[in-house]
This record gives sequence, structure tokens and C-alpha cells, in this order.
Amino acid sequence: MAGGFLAGMGFLLGAFATRLSHLYLSVGLLAEPLLAGLGWALVFTPSLGAVSCYFPTRRAMATGLAMAGASVVGLALGPLIPLLLDAYGWRGSLLLLAALSFNLMVAGALLRPLDVPSESPRPPPARGQGGLCGLLHHGPFLRYALAFVLVDAGYYVPHVHGPARAQEVGCDEQRAGLVMAVTAVADGIGRVVAGLLAARPTASLLRHLFAWSVLTGLALLLFPLGTSFGGLTAVGLGYGFCAGAIVPLQFTGVAEVVGAGRLLHAIGLMQMFESVGSLLGAPFAGWLRDLTGDFKVSFLAAGAFLLAGSLLILTLPSFFRTSRSDGSGIEGVPDPVPKGLELPSTPLSPPN
Repeated sequence: MAGGFLAGMGFLLGAFATRLSHLYLSVGLLAEPLLAGLGWALVFTPSLGAVSCYFPTRRAMATGLAMAGASVVGLALGPLIPLLLDAYGWRGSLLLLAALSFNLMVAGALLRPLDVPSESPRPPPARGQGGLCGLLHHGPFLRYALAFVLVDAGYYVPHVHGPARAQEVGCDEQRAGLVMAVTAVADGIGRVVAGLLAARPTASLLRHLFAWSVLTGLALLLFPLGTSFGGLTAVGLGYGFCAGAIVPLQFTGVAEVVGAGRLLHAIGLMQMFESVGSLLGAPFAGWLRDLTGDFKVSFLAAGAFLLAGSLLILTLPSFFRTSRSDGSGIEGVPDPVPKGLELPSTPLSPPN
């Protein structure tokens, strides 16, 4: 609720800006979701934590469904923002975005805290192993975070430079926008499909994450082959689907690495680390474009970052488990199911 208030105030104050520095402080610092403004940062992590607490046994599927909303809104705002700019100007558009963001306060009020059983079989963490300090000494978590620093260095390159690449191969602005729209639709579908597939106990969730990360990196390597509208659309379709599949598994995988008890701390710390990759990846791709004259090397480098991050996932102990972790961080100790969400018990079938 505090994040919704800050995000709305950021857009609202930005509407009265008279200098560019005013927009940096209002829209950039408080509101902007792509730049991880303070308001949206306070919305994103608690929302993911709420989903994980509500659905401890179906965490991947629930996260995929919840995060598909971001793709739907992104697809809707793409054509809507130019219409708002034409009708109301940039100040009026910011006021409308402020009104939309203030509704996050209502959404936060609907996230009812659930009663968790007070008695838990999980032993207390060792001294110095809890909280942020413990995570900074947690080797698997640090490797997991570093993996997504590398993944994010390449992940956002198509989102930032995709339209310019489309125009580079001869597409007009309308067709370039269509390529990005197709990518956004595939992204949303990929988030849902990955969540549904990960809910099946056939393989470790981290193995799913590794596979989708590799496929996303390979899709980025294919971008230079898209030299026409049709070819670029096909590559964008494949990239969007695979890239969308990474999103819910990334945050669900945190529970596999550190346990559900430290999930919120781990997500926040991981996002702080990976923002370094997000910040540097797109400018680095732009620098390569200026150096080489086109975006081919930029997308090859982005794919290499994804594949390098994927290899780090192989170093995690949970990756090679034959049975899926319950998310507690302790083998054989399940998370307490919130009161009111217990699943009906069913007798086990006798072995064949």
C-alpha cells in the first residue's frame, strides 16, 4: 500500500515538473517500474511474497499466473500511451498514470495476512544464518544471484533495442511496434505455461529454469538471422515465450535455494544484485552497435550473457536432487500451510 502511494505520488509530482531533473526525482526515483523506482519496488517484492505464502504447494503456477498480468498491462499500455499523449499531453498522461497507480493501495488492502500454524517442525536457524547477513554468506544464493546478474545483462536487450533492430532491417515504426507486441503476447503466455509445467513433479524446478534460460539465450543468438519482418517476428515470438518462462521460475527458484522462511529477504537482495546487470546490459549493447555499425554483435553478446548465467545454475546443490524440494530449505520438512488453505488428505496408493 505504501508502494502504491509513492508510485502514484511520483507520477502526480512529475505532471507539475518544470525541469528534467524534476522528472528524475519524481517519475524516476518514485514511480518508474522499468527503472525500479521506490514505489514499484515496494509493490513488487511483497506481492510475490504474498503469492508464495498463499500457495506454498503451487508456488510456480501461482507466480506464473500472477506475473502474466504484467505482460497484459504492458501490451495494453503500448498503444494506449500514444493516444493519451495526443489527447491530454504528457502532463495529463502522467496524471492518469498517477490515478491508475493509486489503485495499488486498494490492491494491497486486499492481500489479507494468513494465519500460519505457530508450531513448526523446522528447527531455528543457526546464529548468524538468518536475515540479510546470513544470505550474504550463503554460497548457493550468491551464485544464484550472480546467475541473474548475467541473465539480466542480456534479457532486456530486445526490449530496449528491438524496435531499432526492426527498423535496421527495413521495418517501419508500425511493423516494429507489431514485432514488440507479438513478443509481449508470447511473454505472457510463456509465464503461464512455465508455471503450469513446473507444477508437475517430474523434474527439479531449477532444471526447468536452466532449460528455459538456455533456450532464451539461443533465441537471442538467432536474432541476427531475422533480416526481414517475418523472420524477426518469428524470432521475437520464440524469444518472448522463452523469456517469459524464466520470470516465474526465477522467483519461485529462490525458495528452492534458501528456503521459504527467507524468501522475501532473498528476493529483495537478489533484485538489488541483478539490477546491476539490468543497468549495464542495454547500454553495453548500444555501445557494441556504435562500434560495429549494427545490432548483430549486440544480440550475440546478450545471448552469451544468458548462457553464462545458465551455467551457474548448474552449480546449485538443489539442481541435482532427484526429488523436488518442498521449499523449506530443509529436506523432508514441509512449509506450514496457511490456515484455511490446507489440501484434502488422500490415502497413498500401495506400491506396485
